[in-house]
Amino acid sequence: MKRLILLLALAPLLHAQTPEVEITAEPHHHLTFENKSVRVFNVEVPPNEATLLHWHRHDYIAVTLAPAEITNTVKDKPSATVKFTAGDTRFAPATFAHVVRTTSPQPFRNVTVELLEDAALRTSTAKWDASKNEDRSLDILPAGTIQILFVKDNVRVSETELQPGAVIPLHHHAGPHLLIAVSDLDLRSDEKGKAPESTHLKAGESKWIPGGYSHTVTNTAKTPAKYVTLEFP
Repeated sequence: MKRLILLLALAPLLHAQTPEVEITAEPHHHLTFENKSVRVFNVEVPPNEATLLHWHRHDYIAVTLAPAEITNTVKDKPSATVKFTAGDTRFAPATFAHVVRTTSPQPFRNVTVELLEDAALRTSTAKWDASKNEDRSLDILPAGTIQILFVKDNVRVSETELQPGAVIPLHHHAGPHLLIAVSDLDLRSDEKGKAPESTHLKAGESKWIPGGYSHTVTNTAKTPAKYVTLEFP
């Protein structure tokens, strides 16, 4: 009993001495893609485990891949309990350091996308047009939905759900976008004058796609497709 009391008394001190690391040195964050615009990390924290105290130097968008519960402890602030569902997508402004501990029986899994050009994006003159519902809308398709969730740092974040065989009508991508698979995906892109292109992604995988083209998208799988896109101006 005395030993337990001693450990409980030392816990705050031990936490205060937790080393601070950059996100690239945090072992639960696995860098999967990087270019001038983004750094993409796949994050997995098993039940009853915690990350190191790590820094976020850039604004970021996180897409949760499965239901989970965590405690989020931002440096110099009290802990907060947060519950997530599959596809839960949130924006977090930098700069801060925190520790994430998984308190649910399931691991906490997400895709964290750092916006490396966040300062330039905030002052960009290329804006989504609110008068045309380019910043918030819900499109109901015959067998699916496309919902614009929010625009942060001039990056438009949308969630798409498609039933098997569902088709997104012809649409244009002026700028590049990052596609993040929430479920396993089998999609076919049909661009006029070009051969169809198939995309196969497991849940948690992502794909950077340059802009400047128009196409239709078909869910060719026998299961529903769910994914999140980050569109850049």
